[in-house]
Amino acid sequence: MAATLISCLPNFVSPEEHRSLVRSTPASFNDIPPVLRHKEECVSVTLEPALDDFTDEDGKQGVLYVLESALIFMSNAGKGFQIEYPSITLHAVSRGDTPPSIYCQLDETSAKAMKMLVEPVTNGKTEEDDEEEEAEDDTMRELSIIPSRTEALEPIFEALSLCAALHPDPPGSDDEDDFDEAFIDAPDSSFEVFTGTEDEELSEVGRVRGDFINNNRYTPY
Repeated sequence: MAATLISCLPNFVSPEEHRSLVRSTPASFNDIPPVLRHKEECVSVTLEPALDDFTDEDGKQGVLYVLESALIFMSNAGKGFQIEYPSITLHAVSRGDTPPSIYCQLDETSAKAMKMLVEPVTNGKTEEDDEEEEAEDDTMRELSIIPSRTEALEPIFEALSLCAALHPDPPGSDDEDDFDEAFIDAPDSSFEVFTGTEDEELSEVGRVRGDFINNNRYTPY
């Protein structure tokens, strides 16, 4: 699955702490924890279809952590989930809904491909088992992030865009086509979308994965 259940937060550092660690020339830069780009308290989330062992009640109140390594939600009850950025095929500001939210589409097929790279193939599966797993893994899951403060939508979106840009698609991938299909499937009237016309600025809230435009990738330092 694109979303993985967790019961505790991973280690992370602030941008200031990260700069200090880099200047100290550590033995391995890989040992430096990921940077926290945004933290938002009093957030609720919804997932459609729902995750096993993560109820609607679990998503009613918690804290959102936008790390450079993953997007994390941790409920006040101590149950949460994390999502790797390659699995987020679309994210946008949705102001047409009540309440306003950050809308994301999660590609379960990307998560399956990553899983197959690290887990051995299990023998003895029937054709029916494979078909059931394929049907499950092909699901496009929808995530809505609903902050209690409407003004938090822009900083959450900007942080998501920044972190997504740090995980570019591999050369020759078909993500641009996937993006177009995902956008068509999204509820059109609910989103503010950056089109790049009429002197609009790229920083405008409402961009949908603005890092795709002209291969524009964010360079943090």
